[in-house]
Amino acid sequence: MPTVPPPSRYVFDATGADQGEDLVGVGADLAPGTVLEAYARGLFPMGLGAAGASPIGWWSPDPRGILRPRDHHVSRSLRRSMRHFEVCVDTDFAGVVAGCADPSRTGRWITPEIVEAYTELHRMGWAHSVEVRQDGRLVGGLYGIAIGGLFAGESMFHTATDASKAAVTGMVDIVAADGDPRRLVDVQWRTPHLATLGVTEVPRSAYLQLLADALTAPLPEPFR
Repeated sequence: MPTVPPPSRYVFDATGADQGEDLVGVGADLAPGTVLEAYARGLFPMGLGAAGASPIGWWSPDPRGILRPRDHHVSRSLRRSMRHFEVCVDTDFAGVVAGCADPSRTGRWITPEIVEAYTELHRMGWAHSVEVRQDGRLVGGLYGIAIGGLFAGESMFHTATDASKAAVTGMVDIVAADGDPRRLVDVQWRTPHLATLGVTEVPRSAYLQLLADALTAPLPEPFR
């Protein structure tokens, strides 16, 4: 089971945020208890400065991009691609984060502080990675936070076609394995890339209700 950190010194509440406003707070810290409390309240951290530097912004998008496991779509072409991939869990968290934080990527926001915070959460059993390998080489993956029946995806990358989609598929397979309808995947924002996998949008108020339900579910077996 994950190690429970000391409680946060900060209070998070997205219920009073203005409709359509994604940024709902600034400040606090990236201590494990703070980050976990934020996710449990429907927020996540992302820096506000150049390349995601300080100060820390706390975001709760409205609308919110979500993927219900039952809505996950795997195209015929993706199924063909997946025959050439090996999908693993928690075998190279550092490698996946490094791939996501590649400075050559557009819109890079993963700072050394974020890397340190999520690496600690991985060590404690809260942050997890999905690796996609081709011929033994890491060609894609994603990482995120698992709390109860919630998997909050943080970032993904690929260097081979369909590798990031394969990572999402592998993650959904883990989350949905027991068929518990409370389970939920948070992707923060819906993009055209994610929409092809079945990602939809819901108002923040609806997300917070789905989140509360998801948190009552147990962790998926591989994350316990």
